[in-house]
Amino acid sequence: MISKYVSLLSILFCGLSVCAQTYISNVTVVDVEKQKLIPNQTVVITDDLISVIDKAKRVRIPEGSTLIDGSGKYLMPGMVDAHIHFFQNGGLYTRPDVVDLRKYKSYEEELALAKSDMEHKLRRYLKNGITTVIDVGANYHFLKQRNDFTDKDFAPSIFITGPLLTTYEPSVYENLGDDEPFTLTKSIEDGVEGVKAQLPFNTDFIKIWYIAGADGLSIEESAKKNLPIVKAIIEEAHKHNLKVAVHATQRITAQLAVENGADFLVHSVDDEVVKQDFVDLLKAKNTILCPTLVVHAGYMKTFGQNHSFSRHEFRQADPYQLGSLLDLKHLEDTALVNGLKSYANSPQGAASLKKADSISMVNLKLLSDAGVIIATGTDAGNIGTLHVSSYIAELKAMQNSGMSNWEILKASTINGAKIFDKATDFGTVNVGKKANLVLLDANPIDDISNVSKIHSVINKGTVFNPETLIKDSPSDLAQRQLNAYNFRDIEAFLEPYHDDVEVYSFPNQLLYKGKATMREQYTGMFNNTPNLHCELKERIVQGQTVIDKERVQFGDRILEAVAIYTIEDNKIKRVYFIQ
Repeated sequence: MISKYVSLLSILFCGLSVCAQTYISNVTVVDVEKQKLIPNQTVVITDDLISVIDKAKRVRIPEGSTLIDGSGKYLMPGMVDAHIHFFQNGGLYTRPDVVDLRKYKSYEEELALAKSDMEHKLRRYLKNGITTVIDVGANYHFLKQRNDFTDKDFAPSIFITGPLLTTYEPSVYENLGDDEPFTLTKSIEDGVEGVKAQLPFNTDFIKIWYIAGADGLSIEESAKKNLPIVKAIIEEAHKHNLKVAVHATQRITAQLAVENGADFLVHSVDDEVVKQDFVDLLKAKNTILCPTLVVHAGYMKTFGQNHSFSRHEFRQADPYQLGSLLDLKHLEDTALVNGLKSYANSPQGAASLKKADSISMVNLKLLSDAGVIIATGTDAGNIGTLHVSSYIAELKAMQNSGMSNWEILKASTINGAKIFDKATDFGTVNVGKKANLVLLDANPIDDISNVSKIHSVINKGTVFNPETLIKDSPSDLAQRQLNAYNFRDIEAFLEPYHDDVEVYSFPNQLLYKGKATMREQYTGMFNNTPNLHCELKERIVQGQTVIDKERVQFGDRILEAVAIYTIEDNKIKRVYFIQ
């Protein structure tokens, strides 16, 4: 009844004033709450709200209206990534506290890139149907910078906290001013002041980095020692109507945090399988859990040089951050590189990852089956967990834990809205909700990866063709083919090239023409060449021309070369090699 009144009011209002209306006709609505598909619906968007949902035959579409034919398509709520970090880029150099590579790339340079790249990240998220992002640990700079995107149609809605309040701070992050991602809280007074310091910046919530054991005590002793500070932070945040997210990966820290009022656990418990009393505690407290299943493997795959990316990841990830994950193959500090690789590929390293992953999976299934609210999040920005493109991998990991596709969709939409009590505003396809929607070309219940088969994204009532949100630059195209070359992925390698690509020996000797011949040339190379790796030494971009100076390893041979790429129709049309 309420939805009918809302529909009537919206129609009357538009009769008296100018309204922007979009009609999506004959579409199947994905109802994530009732877990059913509702076919043959017409959905009307008025300004930035859903104003009408009714059987297609009952909705009259005025002449001249903006109309999207939804036949054979599926309309679902926009997705939420409930755990990202804008100050981290996802590449090799983004966490100097984990692996210190500042002699190759300064941390100041890495932070400058994060700041300048924020719009690109947001556009990539929206292109992939993610209409809300939650930054679970930022700094004062990004608290301020998010205001630049609040009213931008191309930007997902942003919920963000300031520096993480913690009793342990890695030394590399000290004394960075507005760029510091941590506030060290050694006392109850420090914790209270840490909350108050964020209030003038309109932080959306408070985050605690509950690290136990860094002080030399046992995990349980350390957790209990720091509990009064954690409790004081939670109480102070709640006084100001701010939710509190807690990083707690041990059962004891997670339990203590929830017992003392934590609203949002931003990682899985990975040190032990939880018991029924823990499950009951989360249910009783209405605590939301974001499992972040893929982030640990991202580090280990990078350090072990074992990444294997899908076509989706090659296409949707930031190509420069993806490419940096292979830099360990040519960095000069061989002792560091060999040490990382040795540990990641050792029986000890493999066993550690397998244990943590399996415990996280079992706990997710236990908690989900019990009715604990699960919200999808990636922890994107960490080494090997790339912004945007890691989302599908996280969904598949949730599926591997035993969650159904309906449960995963609910976790990725309405449950993300529940974190900040916004379920009445967005997260489902209902009259009166924000028009933050994704129109899919395939059924996500048949295959969860179909959420990447996007026809249109509707954000704040504006309809976008996803391909127009962020376009490849000439440098992007050159980088994407370089990435695929280094991963020996022939399909991803060929994708940036024009069908009629021409390959020359500089200046004008045509070697061959067309993708079919290029496929033959490079398939053999990828299959038969050991130690194949191309290091980019320098890149010059002039208009539609990219000039790369490269150092290429073929087995035991090293070749210095220059490749010149010319772009036409947003594809690489000609390549010139100078050797």
